[in-house]
Amino acid sequence: MGLSRYLWGPHTRDGITAALLVALLDQASKLWLYYAYDLAAKSPVKVLPVLDLVLTWNKGISYGLFQQDSAFGQWALFGVKVAAAIFLWGWLSQAASRLTAFSLGLIIGGAVGNAADRLLHGAVMDFVHLHTPSYGFNWYVFNLSDTAIVAGVALLLYESLQGDRAAKAP
Repeated sequence: MGLSRYLWGPHTRDGITAALLVALLDQASKLWLYYAYDLAAKSPVKVLPVLDLVLTWNKGISYGLFQQDSAFGQWALFGVKVAAAIFLWGWLSQAASRLTAFSLGLIIGGAVGNAADRLLHGAVMDFVHLHTPSYGFNWYVFNLSDTAIVAGVALLLYESLQGDRAAKAP
């Protein structure tokens, strides 16, 4: 029972289900946009006045920080993602609520989706660009995994404001 309690808890299945769905949807969207739609040839594509599809390859982490062009740098970033996923899985196994498990699943799925890109392409494929030209606002280019990570963190923060039900890291 010793090690298993650190790997599986009452809500682990909920979190893993969310993680798998996020990772699969993320990879499916990227595969379709890159290979079927050929976003590389069509980029940028205006979807709405404030939304474009534009292909970018992020060799760093969030917001393009810590750009890595070397193989060592890419593997180091991949290793950080694996370590984060292992830590989050440990937290997930101890989750006391479905909301915590779901939130952690979103974060893990996003990390896995972006890590898969790093393994397959050496960089993360980003494609959603929000902007308001009339106000000079340009948001960074992101993908479904990034959105899931942000949503997971926001839900954990929300839950942490709920007093006794607060999500707690192990």
